[in-house]
Amino acid sequence: MPIADLRRSYTLAGLRRADLNPDPIAQFSKWLQQAIDAQLLEPTAMTLATAGKAGRPSARIVLLKGVDERGLIFYTNYESRKGRELAENSNAALAFYWPELERQVRASGAVRKLSREESDKYFQSRPRGHQLSAWVSTQSDVIANRGVLEERLEQFEKRYPDTVPLPPFWGGYILSPAEIEFWQGRPNRLHDRFRYSRQRDDRWLIERLAP
Repeated sequence: MPIADLRRSYTLAGLRRADLNPDPIAQFSKWLQQAIDAQLLEPTAMTLATAGKAGRPSARIVLLKGVDERGLIFYTNYESRKGRELAENSNAALAFYWPELERQVRASGAVRKLSREESDKYFQSRPRGHQLSAWVSTQSDVIANRGVLEERLEQFEKRYPDTVPLPPFWGGYILSPAEIEFWQGRPNRLHDRFRYSRQRDDRWLIERLAP
């Protein structure tokens, strides 16, 4: 079958203005919990799109590790491509897709680093293997083969036999949304879309968008 002929109809639910919480973070938290309760494979997986000063966009999947009134939190190597791009251009976008629920969420805004204290608290909660991998991987760099990683892992296992410290080049970011959009699939591609836009007084304007 030609891929142009692959399609499905979305029939699970609709989304009305009356359904929405006036706070987009609360609305997002509600949808995220429903995705978790539905036992989706990776409910916290999200596409992170960044662009450096040259304006060339790049995107990858990362995992959401926190959400609060400040925004959406993730962790990574500051020297990775996304880290370098965020250092040049703090504006970024996130997208979640939960096909089993026929839902998408998009968020965009400025990104900033979390404090070292908050990053360290999360880092110490990670499994030891995950902690070591943060030291092992010079993320986004070209390496000769997998043996490079295995050799470095052995080195860091010996260097840190007990507590693994937080690397100076690794930590958290938080995206403080200027816009958040909620998308619910509907039949005949007439989907429901609502966009929250942060106003100057920090209130949120909610508008329905054409699908």
